[in-house]
Amino acid sequence: MRVCVVAEYYPRRRDPVLGVWAHRQALAARAAGAEVRVLALERPVPPIALARAAARGRPWALARWLGAVLAQPRRATLDGIEVEYVRFVSPPRALSYADWARFAQRPLARALRRLDRAWGIDLVHAHYALPAGAAALPYARAHGLPLAVSVHGGDVYGPALMGPAARARVAAVLGRAAAVLCNSRVTLERAAALGVGREHLQVLHLGAGAPTPAPPKHARPTVATLAHVIPRKRHADVAYALAELRRRGHDVDWAVIGDGPALPALRALVTELGLGRGVRWLGQVAPERALAELARAHAMAMPSLDEAFGVAYVEALACGVPAIGCRGEGGPEEIAALGAGMLLVPTRDPHALADAIERALCDPDLGEEARRTAAEHFSWERCGRETVAAYARVLVR
Repeated sequence: MRVCVVAEYYPRRRDPVLGVWAHRQALAARAAGAEVRVLALERPVPPIALARAAARGRPWALARWLGAVLAQPRRATLDGIEVEYVRFVSPPRALSYADWARFAQRPLARALRRLDRAWGIDLVHAHYALPAGAAALPYARAHGLPLAVSVHGGDVYGPALMGPAARARVAAVLGRAAAVLCNSRVTLERAAALGVGREHLQVLHLGAGAPTPAPPKHARPTVATLAHVIPRKRHADVAYALAELRRRGHDVDWAVIGDGPALPALRALVTELGLGRGVRWLGQVAPERALAELARAHAMAMPSLDEAFGVAYVEALACGVPAIGCRGEGGPEEIAALGAGMLLVPTRDPHALADAIERALCDPDLGEEARRTAAEHFSWERCGRETVAAYARVLVR
């Protein structure tokens, strides 16, 4: 079977981390027997913040961004998978994200037509209903191609898509898809609540792997947080928990893996709490290094909110690192129900988080239990088999 993956989030030269999970799923599907090509949506419009900074006399960041965009080739081969970056232009995200599909539809249709004529497409697999699914749907329907849509949470959680019109667009795309692949049970329930027929819906977990050989652990007890630094990921709760652990006599280091708009405030909080000497700011790093840094830690804490799944949790488990998330969040709850190694704490409770970190650091068996949970339920091999099986069911229908 020949599958064309369409994704807004997909690795590119200026951001090799963006959508790396979509690339890994494509690799897993290829390993399970599918032929895969990728059309990655590329919006070469600078963020408003960079444009405003340039207008205030600070053009350097904007110039760097534009240089990186211009350096991105139209086509690339990533790990043997051919990727075409399909450019489209649209108004700013905050004002128009729910309508981006309208702007991407025509250039994507041209790219689909070229690929279909040269290669022959059996099925289109879009990541997210908007914009990728909605942009791909007209071509797929016009040419009799089944469309599978992966729902990762942003479709049903993201604030940019919570308006009635946007929710109706999401529901329309999912309702017309031949299959809807949900990253967790809570995502499936939210999709069903939009009125999407359950016969289209299934849970398909993304996978995780560990670096080989495993890197050595840090000499000092270390907690890692692998996440974009934004308020809902609740990095501040980890900082307060580490301060509490120090009051209890535990000198624990913290590896912050990621970048984001809330980073300056987090740095200020770390200084205020006196944690500076034990915090390593790694920033956004290549996926391989991020996984290696995660494997060197002794626990992974990400007490985030609105967490539909959380690839970072299962990556930690695969590395033999106990993971800590929040009770009541769909992704962490589902992962914890499948096996040991995933610890749950109440939301916005640094004291409970400190207790969980203490347990993770002191239980010598928890790491190996975490590794077994990941191997049984969250391997990329399993994800690839289930993805190709979903494609096959669609094609048979």
